[in-house]
Amino acid sequence: MVELSTLCNLEEGQKGIVEEVLLKKDSIRRRMFDLGIVKGTEIKCMYKSPYGDPTAYGIRGTVIAIRKEDASLIKIKILESKIGEDEDGFNE
Repeated sequence: MVELSTLCNLEEGQKGIVEEVLLKKDSIRRRMFDLGIVKGTEIKCMYKSPYGDPTAYGIRGTVIAIRKEDASLIKIKILESKIGEDEDGFNE
């Protein structure tokens, strides 16, 4: 069984696959779904704010900022990446 982590645990440049969205508030949950944060979506941590909140994530060719409070409720499977791999359209 693969151990899951949360989106807020990704380090800059690291990628993961969304496994589950545990947000309870319907409006925020719907917004995440509208942005493409659904099971199976690849997501990359692009930049962390100086104080760590919010964090910018690359999702389906766009960059969005998500608060740590919300990112901690998005379960992901962290991907092992190789140097030079970057097929998502975002430059390292």
